[in-house]
Amino acid sequence: MEPTINYLKIGKATELTGKDHKFYRFLEFLPGFLSIFTLFILLVLSYFKPVWVAYFIIAFDVYWLLLVIYMAIFLISSYRKLNQGLSTNWLDKCERLKKGQFQDKDLSKEVSPDSLARQGVVWTDLWQLIVLPTSFESIEIIRGCLSALESDGYPMSRMIVNLAMEERAGSAARERAEIIQKEFAQKFGHFIITWHPDGIVGELKGKGANQAWGIQVVRQEVIEKHSLDQNKILVSVFDIDTVVQAGYFFALTYKFLSVHEPYRASYQPIPVYHNNIWNSPFFSRLTASSNTFWQMIMQIRQESLVTYSSHSMTFVALREIGFWSTTMVSEDSRIFWHCLLHYNGHYRVEPLYYKVSMDVTHDESAWRTAKSLYKQQRRWAWGSENIPYLIFNTTKRWKTVNRGKLIGHILIQIYGFWSWATNALIIAVIGWMPMLLGGNRFNSTVLSGNLPAITQNLMNVAMVGLILSAVISSLLLPKRPQKYTIWKNIRMIIEWVFVPFTIIIFGAIPCFDAQIRLMKGKYMGFWITPKSR
Repeated sequence: MEPTINYLKIGKATELTGKDHKFYRFLEFLPGFLSIFTLFILLVLSYFKPVWVAYFIIAFDVYWLLLVIYMAIFLISSYRKLNQGLSTNWLDKCERLKKGQFQDKDLSKEVSPDSLARQGVVWTDLWQLIVLPTSFESIEIIRGCLSALESDGYPMSRMIVNLAMEERAGSAARERAEIIQKEFAQKFGHFIITWHPDGIVGELKGKGANQAWGIQVVRQEVIEKHSLDQNKILVSVFDIDTVVQAGYFFALTYKFLSVHEPYRASYQPIPVYHNNIWNSPFFSRLTASSNTFWQMIMQIRQESLVTYSSHSMTFVALREIGFWSTTMVSEDSRIFWHCLLHYNGHYRVEPLYYKVSMDVTHDESAWRTAKSLYKQQRRWAWGSENIPYLIFNTTKRWKTVNRGKLIGHILIQIYGFWSWATNALIIAVIGWMPMLLGGNRFNSTVLSGNLPAITQNLMNVAMVGLILSAVISSLLLPKRPQKYTIWKNIRMIIEWVFVPFTIIIFGAIPCFDAQIRLMKGKYMGFWITPKSR
């Protein structure tokens, strides 16, 4: 008798057999095929039907302009909500929930009728379990993360901190762990260092496997040993370079206690890359800031919001799905898709308008930083592996899932990774192809003379999005170090003119790279981004 397969734990086609394997391989081929086919057909038509492509380019530029305006509106809205979130006294709001002051004007609007707060659950009942996976990061990075937890303001006696170490990191990791143990073990309610064994058969060497091992140890040695109420444990899994903004856990707690169906939700803060932003190369800063803005926009578009990097969720949901997959590269987003499918579409991400700060990619030299940044972006683009996972598991659960919601998510993901790989190239490269490949058939037309002017005018108007990004980026910056002058701020604004290049070099190209690897079945491992401050 063959063992039962948990399809929600599947990481790639090679874990399946027969028709399932063939179908999953076809689905892995899909994202890259759509991107390649788009550019290929536009190149071919630029030769045979250049006028068609020219009209397409004009229409696409108009679409891009409208998209920029649309995203700019969301970005401004998200920025205002972030400022409001950072200026709110979340402890006070949690206290008012505890006292049952639901008649207060703000609470009456924000607290769901079926919320836990209205059922008598108070913030002092909750435990914050923080999982911090690490491997080769320096002790300064680890110390910075833990010091931020210490300064958050939430009672440390109600914190369970799991420093999840890797055995493969060797004796140097043991030395770091010993130092950290002495510095922080007595400061939190529970502080436990776990060691993920190397070489477990079937596992991918990455964060997911480490987190899954660590939380299982915590479950046995802390949660079950001390009979903690698992319904009152919030789990925050943070990249080890994460520095939480003071008050984060009160903001998280308020959201958890006030929303509808809190156990069917993950909670996503806004990631900013400020830990080392002042001394990082400009292209690394621009790429990181662009990612922050994308996440800010997604906070407004909750129907498209997916867990990313450092985020929080309930222990109940993690336990019910069997914790993180141990075979995934993109474990941060996969945990959401896993929950969404496990609960047949009845799961969501609640936006937290609160920031957590992480490191900009920064290596020993500009060239090494560029290579590291490319690899990081390629790993993020490897998230296209979730497209076959979503389609495959939706078909497997077709009779029970919320089909409309799952199909909507699938289409959003397909469009997202397609546009990531193609849009910048369509504007920067394909836009010139009718003139270069169309020959006299196109260059003798009036349209050939107007196409560059039309495109330039549309892109000039779209520059308002670039200007807005530069302004908001400067407003979000942390306090300037004393060694820099105001000219550093000015230079960091001017650097935004290079965005058209960075979105191709560190956006479209690594995305294409990841999709082609997925097409070929050359599955990626988890690449650890170097961290330097």
